[in-house]
Amino acid sequence: MTAAILPVRRNLQFHLPQNRISNWNAHGTHWTHFLNTLSIFFPAGERFFIQSIRNYRDQISDADLKKAVAAFIGQEAFHTREHEEYNAAMAEANLQTEKMEKTVEELLAYLQRVLPKPMQLAATTALEHLTAMMAELVLVDDAFIPNNSETRYHALWQWHAMEETEHKGVAYDVYEKVMGKGPGAYLLRTGAFVVANLIFWVLVSRFYWKVVKADGQHRDLKGWGKALGLVFGRRGMVSRMAGEWFDYFRPSFHPWDKNNSYHLERAEQLMKEVEGYAQELGLVAAA
Repeated sequence: MTAAILPVRRNLQFHLPQNRISNWNAHGTHWTHFLNTLSIFFPAGERFFIQSIRNYRDQISDADLKKAVAAFIGQEAFHTREHEEYNAAMAEANLQTEKMEKTVEELLAYLQRVLPKPMQLAATTALEHLTAMMAELVLVDDAFIPNNSETRYHALWQWHAMEETEHKGVAYDVYEKVMGKGPGAYLLRTGAFVVANLIFWVLVSRFYWKVVKADGQHRDLKGWGKALGLVFGRRGMVSRMAGEWFDYFRPSFHPWDKNNSYHLERAEQLMKEVEGYAQELGLVAAA
């Protein structure tokens, strides 16, 4: 079942407090840096996603899908801008993330040069499913980002997760439109999913260690234990994502088989909250 949802571009700015970059998450520094590490990938990754979709815009004739693609590109562009600010805070805190960002940029630039466009689109479809799964964890409860975390970082992750949920079917719909649903298309998308996951999580693990070490927290065994529990524990990321991860291998899979669009009901309230933060900082006039 496909949910007919047209993504909405929400031009929100969060004005993140740079002095909280290492401890904004209420679970502590180690878990803060796990999520910080994910942010390293977003600017270059989202530019890659945008281009892989743009490669096929002239092959999309369906009016609704055209609108969804335009909104997808707009959302990803805003995500890129906000995570560039986020990552600048990490660089300012001497977390040595600039080289890591450069590694991601160079890897994706290389893949754009050497991979055929269908493979680039398959990689985007795969990584969009991965981000949608992680977005669900952010939205479904406060286990990973407690409500008493720093408000603007919390709001940014909520916003990003909502919009990843909202546009989770766009890349997949483009893929099916241009590649079809046959055995070749199935093998390409599932093969890309395995390879993309392998590369992504190897890099995340490596970068996470480097960020924690740069902050001088690599000997904090309690912090490592907390983070590992949130990833591998009974109610951790791995166990909660496993079902949806394997779902991707069903030949009839579609991202909206799981209709979690109810999360978007909170979008208007979130926008008001973000506007309120800006007013508190004196960046916009109160209504």
